[in-house]
Amino acid sequence: MTKTTWQWAAAAVVMTGVALGAYRVTAQTQAETNIASATIDLGTVVSDAEKSVKWYRDVVGFEEVATFDFPGDFAKQIGLTNSLPGHVHVMKLGSGPGATGLKLMQFKTAPGARVDQTFIHSSYGFRYLTIIVKDMPTAMARAAKHGAKPLSGEAVAIPADIAKGQYIAVLRDPDGNFVELVGPKAE
Repeated sequence: MTKTTWQWAAAAVVMTGVALGAYRVTAQTQAETNIASATIDLGTVVSDAEKSVKWYRDVVGFEEVATFDFPGDFAKQIGLTNSLPGHVHVMKLGSGPGATGLKLMQFKTAPGARVDQTFIHSSYGFRYLTIIVKDMPTAMARAAKHGAKPLSGEAVAIPADIAKGQYIAVLRDPDGNFVELVGPKAE
């Protein structure tokens, strides 16, 4: 890897301190900020909902737990669309109230424009998801079984001074979004 790639990987891991146990939302922080849950859900507009649901289920391990429609007038009222209704696929990674949520939606009558996904720094906005895995070889085998390959060709060891024993692999979902897998090689 080049120095720039190592720097990027290090920055990604540092920014995903949750994966390394470096950041925890305490009850005090939640009370002070009026936060009811330290877990967030992320909504993503996709070009092909069925393909994306399949990818996140098969490659990463999310489970589709619900779907719902929202009316166009409501979406306009809250400022999300210009009266377009929508259909949402709710995906969960894990179970219980702390499970990560991913909401996938597609607008067939008004497809969105793609942003530059060449590199993580090519566009502003949310740039990637980080999924913490128990065993990197198992995660890589699952991804490969469904045709997903890491951008680097394989999982790469994170420098020991950043995260000893941890590996990182960056995949792309069907719309080119970055999805990081971070974890150890089980022994």
